[in-house]
Amino acid sequence: MAKRNDLKNKKIAVLMGGLSAEREISLKTGRAVLKALLENGCDAVAIDVGRDLPEQLQATEAGVAFICLHGRYGEDGTVQGMLELMQIPYTGSGVMSSSMVMDKVVTKQTLLYHEISTPGFMVTRAGDDQAEVLRRCRHFPLIVKPAREGSTIGISIVHDRAQLEAGLAEALKHDDLVLIEDFIRGDEVTVSVLNNEPLPIIKIVPKSGFYDYESKYTPGQTEYLLPAPLEAVLYNRLQEVSVAACKALSCRGAARVDFMVRERKFFCLEINTIPGMTETSLLPKAAAEAGISFNELVMQILADAGLNK
Repeated sequence: MAKRNDLKNKKIAVLMGGLSAEREISLKTGRAVLKALLENGCDAVAIDVGRDLPEQLQATEAGVAFICLHGRYGEDGTVQGMLELMQIPYTGSGVMSSSMVMDKVVTKQTLLYHEISTPGFMVTRAGDDQAEVLRRCRHFPLIVKPAREGSTIGISIVHDRAQLEAGLAEALKHDDLVLIEDFIRGDEVTVSVLNNEPLPIIKIVPKSGFYDYESKYTPGQTEYLLPAPLEAVLYNRLQEVSVAACKALSCRGAARVDFMVRERKFFCLEINTIPGMTETSLLPKAAAEAGISFNELVMQILADAGLNK
């Protein structure tokens, strides 16, 4: 792992924007991180990532990359692989971990292997017999989501076969691999993990009843209970399982693990390897509850950057 002082002496390229459907959120994350780095006395520069990223990195003489990209071509291992080829240290999880966690199906299969509970599911792909898929889905409600998108893009809650058919069509616009998951009624909570240490748990209470894109990124649309009002045993267990899930998928730096909690049972939904760092983002809220300022959070994420991913 690179030392923090060594990294402060290098030119830090903050990679933001990018080519995914989450571009606008990435720009907000990147600008916040860049501001924190500059306030911490770092030599940092923003790069709005395009297809000429190698040339952009060379032009800025970047010595380390702080990845603020969300979604495809940033959170899925592709940029991480390119940075390793260029021998530029970077923040967050490595190539394999990033690619595995970006794929919700692979994530769930790995969780099950490690005996971490997750909602029941089935998978369909573009070109599959949709009539057969509709026939196999005998209970509702279900959640239909693109397997390799984030920020609830292309997601639908469906209550009958007509809605399921429409949900599949919507999800297939975003990915050729689609996850159909049991809908778990209960409370949504999230556990941020920073350098293998769990942060305080947040309970998410969207006014709309569903934590969709608008609820996530529109101030005032969601109430966040921090720390989450859970029994002590359940609270501690969720933190333990979050760290275990991150280790199972080889996550590094900062990650966020999402759960549904019903009574005393919990179900792991997914893991985010590059959590948002906007004014409504959950990782900074959890860090602040633990006494970690936004600027210190950024520096702790930076300190973990290194070539040995």
